[in-house]
Amino acid sequence: MEKIGFIGAGIMGKPMIRNLMKSGFDVSVYARDKSKINDLLVSGAVYHPTIKECVQDCDKVITMVGFPKDVEEVYFDEGNILDSVKEGTYIIDMTTTSPKISEKIYEEGKKRGLHALDAPVTGGDIGAVKGTLSILVGGDKEDFEACIPVFKAMGTNINYQGKAGSGQHCKMANQIMIAGTLSGVCEAISYAKAKGLDMETVLKSVSTGAAGSRQLDLFGEKILAQDYEPGFFIKHFVKDMKIALIESNISNLNLEVLSTVLSHYEELEAEECGDLGTQALIKYYEVEDEA
Repeated sequence: MEKIGFIGAGIMGKPMIRNLMKSGFDVSVYARDKSKINDLLVSGAVYHPTIKECVQDCDKVITMVGFPKDVEEVYFDEGNILDSVKEGTYIIDMTTTSPKISEKIYEEGKKRGLHALDAPVTGGDIGAVKGTLSILVGGDKEDFEACIPVFKAMGTNINYQGKAGSGQHCKMANQIMIAGTLSGVCEAISYAKAKGLDMETVLKSVSTGAAGSRQLDLFGEKILAQDYEPGFFIKHFVKDMKIALIESNISNLNLEVLSTVLSHYEELEAEECGDLGTQALIKYYEVEDEA
């Protein structure tokens, strides 16, 4: 049985771990707070109190943490992954992070005889639970192919994007699309409400037409119900959009929609909405309406 070390049992990581175990993998988990993963331990996961103990005997190591600083911490700080795994280990960072960090992990991994892949995902918490994530992979193609059974345990749309960092660049394109689409949904709902339309009828009418979208399907009803429970945190989306903006500036691109939507989310984050779901963007328009 192939042994996998998993770092990061949050909203996304925990169901991904469950799906790996369902597919027959032996999963070891590191978590700062053991009590938060007791349900995984009951299901057969093995807890380790340090990263080193979690990863040192694994065939593959997966990280799914929150922010770029967390990625750098688990890969480069004292007791880190790179220094703790055995030669030949596959290290797979599934966090959405800076492509530059993914390239750094790849280069440092090569020096140690490791196989490094960046493999961010899209599909949200629902996709993580159902095992239907889209997985966007960068690194060496032969390493990607060697990890397909692991990816298939967590996702259904698995694609090789190119050299190290390419998975992250594809995820940035994904996040840019979401930013524009979700802001459009919120603006349309604000408009329809201002004109006195019945919102349930509006959503039913447009959802199967040219304006239909995954963001509308996921969040239209939640926005109407003022349900801001996070499937994906605003604070994480702000992080992603900032990375995308930096990378677009490096390529001399002027992405005005991205910049505008980021500024709206930053206002919400400043108002302590960072732990709400991305659909809470509607609050920006509600504030504007009240003004």
